[in-house]
Amino acid sequence: MNIQWYPGHMTKTRRQMENDVKLVDLVAEVVDARIPISSRNPDIDTMVGERPRLIIFNRVDQADPTMTAQWLAWFKKKGYGVLETDAKSGKGVNQFSAAAKNVLKDKLVAWKSKGQVGRPIRAMVVGVPNVGKSTFINKVARRKSAKASDRPGVTRGKQWVSVDSGLELLDTPGILWPKFEDETIGLHLAFTGAVKDEVTDIEGLACALLELLGNRYPRALKERYKVAEIDGLQGWELLEQCARKRGMLISGGGVDTERMAKVLLDEFRGCKLGRFTLEAPEEI
Repeated sequence: MNIQWYPGHMTKTRRQMENDVKLVDLVAEVVDARIPISSRNPDIDTMVGERPRLIIFNRVDQADPTMTAQWLAWFKKKGYGVLETDAKSGKGVNQFSAAAKNVLKDKLVAWKSKGQVGRPIRAMVVGVPNVGKSTFINKVARRKSAKASDRPGVTRGKQWVSVDSGLELLDTPGILWPKFEDETIGLHLAFTGAVKDEVTDIEGLACALLELLGNRYPRALKERYKVAEIDGLQGWELLEQCARKRGMLISGGGVDTERMAKVLLDEFRGCKLGRFTLEAPEEI
């Protein structure tokens, strides 16, 4: 299933971000801790250039904690600053200012030597749609200053948010890239809701997710959907079994796999199945 979604406004957004990055000292990139590589737009590396980076692992409450620890170590080894957050509950967001200053410690020393002690840090917050950027900013600023939603594509224009006298944030719209070269990346983004469901085949998406979870977290599927056997089954077979166990029957003895697909995706995104990470550092 080749998933592509690149609304026209994203081209304009990219051009705006390329100009705005010249105004900031730091780029804070929000990623989904469940898919820390798939939720990184490779074009952002080009746009940001040599600007210092802070990778914000959002939704850590929904990710596998063992895998999150591995990913944090992986990014630190690459030279990035890292921060774990759950923007919805506010966990970790209070450490953002300290994390930003740590990434910029050399620059802050240079500013002090030039007498620029009161200069605020200006940070651009970037990321693909629906990773929680606006919710993160609202929590950091302790007020609803940036639009937030559980659906992709809500933030459209440039928004400066003053956190305190020492920190200003630039919120940006979520931006995907024109073509996903790797089919897996498109699937991972669709699983987590970064790509609108309307442009996907919901049943095909659910089948792919079931196969992935069956390989990585079979116990969770067995416990949630009471599926007895998983090994060797195709995604559509698992989808049918789950639908039968949930009593989603239709006339003629068939099962309502479309309804089950929607339930599966809702329960995965709502963390009702468990805490999952769909990627591992050794796979990169």
